[in-house]
Amino acid sequence: MAIFDEDILIIGAGLSGISAACHLKKECPNRKFTILERRTTIGGTWDLFRYPGIRSDSDMFSFGFKFKPWKNAHFFSQGNDIRSYVHEAATENKVFDHIRFQRKVSDANWDSEAQRWVINAVNEATGEPEQYRAKFMMACAGYYNYDQGYRPDFPNEKSFKGLVVHPQHWPENLDYTGKKVVVIGSGATAVTLIPSMADKVEHITMLQRSPSYIFSLPSVDALTRVLQKTLPSKLAYKLNRTRTIGLAHFMFKASKSKPEVVRRFLIAMMRRQLKGSSVDIKHFTPNYMPWDQRLCLVPDGDFFKALRSGKASVATDTIKQFVPNGIELNSGEVLEADIIVTATGLNVQMVGGMKISLDNAPVNLSEKMFYKSAMLQDLPNAAVVLGYTHASWTLKSDLVSGFVCRLLNYMDKKGHAVAVAKTEHVQPVEGFTVLGGLNSGYLKRVADQLPRQGETHPWHNRQDYYHDTKTLLEDPVDEPGLVFEPAKAGGRAKPKLKAVA
Repeated sequence: MAIFDEDILIIGAGLSGISAACHLKKECPNRKFTILERRTTIGGTWDLFRYPGIRSDSDMFSFGFKFKPWKNAHFFSQGNDIRSYVHEAATENKVFDHIRFQRKVSDANWDSEAQRWVINAVNEATGEPEQYRAKFMMACAGYYNYDQGYRPDFPNEKSFKGLVVHPQHWPENLDYTGKKVVVIGSGATAVTLIPSMADKVEHITMLQRSPSYIFSLPSVDALTRVLQKTLPSKLAYKLNRTRTIGLAHFMFKASKSKPEVVRRFLIAMMRRQLKGSSVDIKHFTPNYMPWDQRLCLVPDGDFFKALRSGKASVATDTIKQFVPNGIELNSGEVLEADIIVTATGLNVQMVGGMKISLDNAPVNLSEKMFYKSAMLQDLPNAAVVLGYTHASWTLKSDLVSGFVCRLLNYMDKKGHAVAVAKTEHVQPVEGFTVLGGLNSGYLKRVADQLPRQGETHPWHNRQDYYHDTKTLLEDPVDEPGLVFEPAKAGGRAKPKLKAVA
């Protein structure tokens, strides 16, 4: 078995992994790192998902990396443009030289005596096992299972004579021209598929169990164009980014402080978009408050345009069973279909499904809390890089990578070999996981498996970009809650402790 000694090992070459690598290149130039990526190229989600119309569901000025301006005027971007953007970032920062593709990581064990992570992987191109021994590990593998999306068992499914497709594994060259299509689900994927497929299909129906909030934004606004035409690209990007972050922050905070007001506003906006169609507003009157689940954004109202055209419709009901020609609902109605798309969500999976252990003792991640939303309680020299659930993913992943670089530089300066987040007094908050307090189905299904949030800072995740910027990039690195140890020489060194929260 091949054995590799590493300084820093990054798991995953999606947006978070590439961001982490670029931060290390710029902020820790003396540190060496390797990225292990299971796929054959970078991009993560944006390389995996290839369904029609796939696009960002956040504005690109906040979704893009802080260090690389998004120069397109469009707020939203197609999947292929995002892939190109990530490839450019990796190329410009010479990240490809550090990536080993087709490596599937199975487990990681912290060896206290060696002060190293021992990570086992398989080279899926050759089938050969490999072992990596790293001083620091960054898990950048996202939060869902790449191999399989969430797929409920539908009654009598085998009786259906048509094709059943999951967006996570969209068949290449699937021809849906002139077909009747039913999309099960009402999240971001469903509201993207409907307008993207409507022109070619005979008819497409979004079948939802309950309504969602869907908000239309212009794909391009006048101020964006003015800033990009009159200012240097970096300054224009900074101003557009600041503006969109502020607007999203305001919307989220207003949803929490004045939920009824925001609810009435969103429903009024949806009613306005439906004007001229026969669609009943009941299909767009959710039974939860804004941002209890993620808000769906659509560019230029394209989703509602598809409904107004008559080529698309919405059904709010539950499934009784599949039938040979479609789906029978509990109301008795049958939705005819040649193709059924199960846009039913993701299977949440932490740290890429790796098994984590400390000195060969298995770690149950659901019993751990997150320190500053960056490090898991009791796991030495390890960061788990996740993004926001209520805002652009990369906003948070960029902050966490910046914090890790600050931590590494601090450890070098002080001569520390180990940093571990610990607490003896803070307790987890019931119902709040590391991914926040959303009530989305994909999170509720695995709530008992996810790391927790604590009652107080730095163990509580406020989902607040401005607060997190201060906490991760400005506050002292050696705040209470982190314990540092020096490098061991010979025998077992006595830990050098910092005050514990």
